[in-house]
Amino acid sequence: MTHVVTEACIGCRFTDCVSVCPVDCFHVGGNFLVINPDGCIDCGVCIPECPEEAIHPDTMLPEGQEHFLELNRDLALKWPVILEAEPHPADAAEYRGKTGKLELLRV
Repeated sequence: MTHVVTEACIGCRFTDCVSVCPVDCFHVGGNFLVINPDGCIDCGVCIPECPEEAIHPDTMLPEGQEHFLELNRDLALKWPVILEAEPHPADAAEYRGKTGKLELLRV
């Protein structure tokens, strides 16, 4: 089992979750984070750290967010590992709570 970063992270990209990950399985893009499902040990310590509630177990993905499992897998192969929290994007507040953000993903 793995955890998955879902649409709620797009644009917000808070990185509090990165600091607590014991296996460094987060990868960073321009406005989104992903979890490498091959590295995730399913500990769940990242879940309460996410202020957007964007991280879910792969078996409990919100309806309509199932495709984010494969997206996390694909982007983890392309994006660099992130080991420490970084400042969130200056415009993160604009994206909080919005849906339909997939088209805004910067790959």
